[in-house]
Amino acid sequence: MIKTMIVEDDPMVRLINSKFLNKVDGFILEKAVANLSEAKEFLSSNSVDLILLDVFLPNENGIDLLKWLRKNEISSDVILITADKSIDRVKDAFRYGVVDYLIKPFTFERFNESLSIFKERINSFKNNETIEQGELDKLILSNKSKETNNEEVKLNLEKGFNKYTYNSIVNELENIKEDYFTTEELSEKLGIAKVTVRKYLDYMSKQGQIEKIIEYGKIGRPLYKYKLKS
Repeated sequence: MIKTMIVEDDPMVRLINSKFLNKVDGFILEKAVANLSEAKEFLSSNSVDLILLDVFLPNENGIDLLKWLRKNEISSDVILITADKSIDRVKDAFRYGVVDYLIKPFTFERFNESLSIFKERINSFKNNETIEQGELDKLILSNKSKETNNEEVKLNLEKGFNKYTYNSIVNELENIKEDYFTTEELSEKLGIAKVTVRKYLDYMSKQGQIEKIIEYGKIGRPLYKYKLKS
């Protein structure tokens, strides 16, 4: 499990981020704190793999924690989750080594994508002492690679469709491409509302990307099942 810390002063946002984290397989919330002092105190005697860090904190700046981590050679990775859209802040964040930058408000799909990419990188590094350039390129360029592999860049998605949601669904379909599945099953796996999943599946069916069959039972509505075309 990837041990994670949340640094967020707003109790409601902290709770939402905690619930989002619990939906993503492979992550566990190790500690949630409201300020940098609490974060530093915990990190001085405990280790975490990932920190979800806010920038705007009362009388504090989350970037200062980034600097403190690097100065003290603490190897935790950081994803900034903030309402700060300034270019200077973004530049500072990447200069001090954040792995992603999420601007509030963000969707669960974007959150899930960020953590999934991070998990993929961690797992790739875990059991290897060396890595080839091709494999490293896949990790560094993961967003671009996924879009290319999923042919999303070829699609001019219609208004009302989000590329992150689209990619999340396509990635899951590739994992279960041998079997038919229902909207409900896919919704539960991804943590995306059924009505949203159905909208994207209908779109993909019209695009000829998936097969759609109807099973009629004795009672109730017909059951729609889908399968990724080979």
